[in-house]
Amino acid sequence: MTDPKNPFESMMAQGQEWAKALNPGLETFTPKGFEAMWPTMPKEVMETFMGKTFNPDGLDAKTRLLLTLGALTVLGAQAEAQVRMTVRHAVEAGATKQEIAETIAQMGVFGGVPAMTKAMELANEVLDGKEDKDA
Repeated sequence: MTDPKNPFESMMAQGQEWAKALNPGLETFTPKGFEAMWPTMPKEVMETFMGKTFNPDGLDAKTRLLLTLGALTVLGAQAEAQVRMTVRHAVEAGATKQEIAETIAQMGVFGGVPAMTKAMELANEVLDGKEDKDA
């Protein structure tokens, strides 16, 4: 009698084979590769679409991005590419390192210390310029 294969492992192997057959380049695809395809929007563009241009009495782009960063942190900072991209955009929108760190730290109360720690590590990759864009 042989050991039954883990159904999740089997499903992942099938998915990898399917991706390889569809496009050999997908075999080595990483989220960071996808992330590198999205450049940081200029501050003016973010303010136009997410800020006060169409809603003068509303939130500015920087505040919206800090709220997004907080939400991503509370969710466990599992969406690594989105956390890094949000930090990059927040900096472009005028957020300081202190504001980013405070946003993430505040979410530790709601999402837990592991989520806060993971988000802080991801933010530091961006803030310290250590993003591995080729991975």
